[in-house]
Amino acid sequence: MNAMKKYLLLALVAMIYLPLNAQKTQEEFISRYNSLVSRVGATGIGVETLINKWETAFPEDGQMLLARFSYFYNKSMESRIVKKSSKRFMGSDPVLSLNDSTGAKVNYFEEVFYDDSLYALANQSLDKAIRIYPHELEYRFTKIASLIQYEKESPDMATQAVMSLIDYNYSAKPAWTYSGQPTSADNFIDAIQNYCVSFFTVASPASMESFRAVSEKMNKYNPKNVRFLDNLGGYWLVVKKDHKNASKYYKKALKIDSKDYTALKNMLLIARLDKNTKLEKKYLPVFMEVTPVETEKASARIRYESMTK
Repeated sequence: MNAMKKYLLLALVAMIYLPLNAQKTQEEFISRYNSLVSRVGATGIGVETLINKWETAFPEDGQMLLARFSYFYNKSMESRIVKKSSKRFMGSDPVLSLNDSTGAKVNYFEEVFYDDSLYALANQSLDKAIRIYPHELEYRFTKIASLIQYEKESPDMATQAVMSLIDYNYSAKPAWTYSGQPTSADNFIDAIQNYCVSFFTVASPASMESFRAVSEKMNKYNPKNVRFLDNLGGYWLVVKKDHKNASKYYKKALKIDSKDYTALKNMLLIARLDKNTKLEKKYLPVFMEVTPVETEKASARIRYESMTK
């Protein structure tokens, strides 16, 4: 009798447990996905099957859509070693440099190539996530970052995506979240500045124009933010070699923040290049106070003392 009661009790528990467990929760899918990817990689065996089951159960789950993006994005990529005449590519040094038969140096870089059809499938997942969750920045930021990598030295679509996002932010003033958590206006500005840095790092003619365009737009909406003034000063200094226009932006930044490290450092650089000792003596004392780099501080002190003896 006791054995029969035990059997019936176990059977009853099984009848209750199985229906409840048949439908996995979103958290369980996320846990299974992360565990599987950690073992087999983003495109390994079983990953797509798991994502398909996840989508059937929760077709509008943002994390599922990110997982599907990751699957197709990583599947679209192929890394190759290629020969280029430039000294740097996408902000990186060559992985190998050799001399050819004439003695000229030949640089080899690791470059990622994309299968367009698979990349399009990846983007479809992000576009769907953005439609469902228009105020979640994780999906928008992921798309822009992937576009920068995909377009390489000609970031036309990435630039347009950043510019549109900026306009939408300041016109609609959405209550942004990131990974489901509220995020601040400063975090948004930091993210846009990171894209500016990415464009500048790529350093192609087209990406430098993207750097300028995005910085100008952000300066329009944030005229008191010195970072975008510094960006524009850097554009005129590095790209155009126009010291007058570069100085104009750096001086604007210093009017807002007299201890702006970037503006001070580049004004000193311009002063030296122009052999303008009066300007250099003006900024050296402040730079010595501001710079966090001890070697810069010591060098500036020696320079200032030699000029004022």
